[in-house]
Amino acid sequence: MHSTKPDGDRRREPRIWRDHDWFVMRPLREAIIKLLDDHAKLQPGERVIDFGCGDRPYAPLIAERGATYVACDIDGDVDVKIVPGKPLALPDNSADGIVSFQVLEHVWDLDLYIGDCLRVLKPGGWLLLSTHGSWLYHPHPTDFRRWTRDGLHDELQSRGFTVEETISIAGPLAWTTLFRLIGFNQVMKNLPVVGPIAKIPVTLAMNLRMLIEDRITPPEIRDTNASVYVTLSRKPR
Repeated sequence: MHSTKPDGDRRREPRIWRDHDWFVMRPLREAIIKLLDDHAKLQPGERVIDFGCGDRPYAPLIAERGATYVACDIDGDVDVKIVPGKPLALPDNSADGIVSFQVLEHVWDLDLYIGDCLRVLKPGGWLLLSTHGSWLYHPHPTDFRRWTRDGLHDELQSRGFTVEETISIAGPLAWTTLFRLIGFNQVMKNLPVVGPIAKIPVTLAMNLRMLIEDRITPPEIRDTNASVYVTLSRKPR
C-alpha cells in the first residue's frame, strides 16, 4: 500500500495548537471511522477505491481493517490514473467500496464522477463521500461548488445511490471563527520569526472557542448549515 504524504498525516492526526483546520479534521476522521464500521461494515479482503486520493490521509484507516486500498488520482504515485473526461480504468462491479474525501467540490462533471462510482461498485457496494457545505474558495486546481445537506442528497439519489447516513461537521458559529483563523494563519505565514510564535496561542484559543460555539449551536441549525458533510450511500442490489 502507498504511504501517506506529510499533509495526509497532518489531516488524519491534526493538533489543536498547530492546525487551523483542527476543528474540522478531527471530527471528520471520527465520522469516517464511524461510517466505515457502523454502515459500510468494512471487512478484511474487501476492495476499496480512493477516487481522487491526493495525499491519501485516510488510507491507513482502510488498511487497519484489512481491506485492499486502490489509489486513483490525476497524477502522482497511484494505482490507477484519472484521465479527465474519461471513466476510470477499472471494471464494472469490481469494488466493494469507494471513498471520496473533499473531492466533489473540485469536479465539474458530476454525472461522470458519480456515475463512474456507481458503475465500478458491486451491487450493494457503498460510497463514503465528504465535501463542503460552507467553505472558502480553494482551487486545486479548480473549485466549483458548495452544497446544502438536501442538495448533496439529491445529487447522489438522482444518480442512482441510496443515502443511508449523513454526518454534519462544524455549524455556523464555529465555521465563522474557523474562517477568521484561516485568515490569521495566512497573515502569520508572511511574518518571519514572529509569525510562527504568535500562531500557536491564537490557534489554540480559537480552536477551543470553536468547541464551545459548536456545543451551544442547536443541532438542527448545525446539521443543515455545516461546513462539511460526510455521507454513506449505497448502490442498490
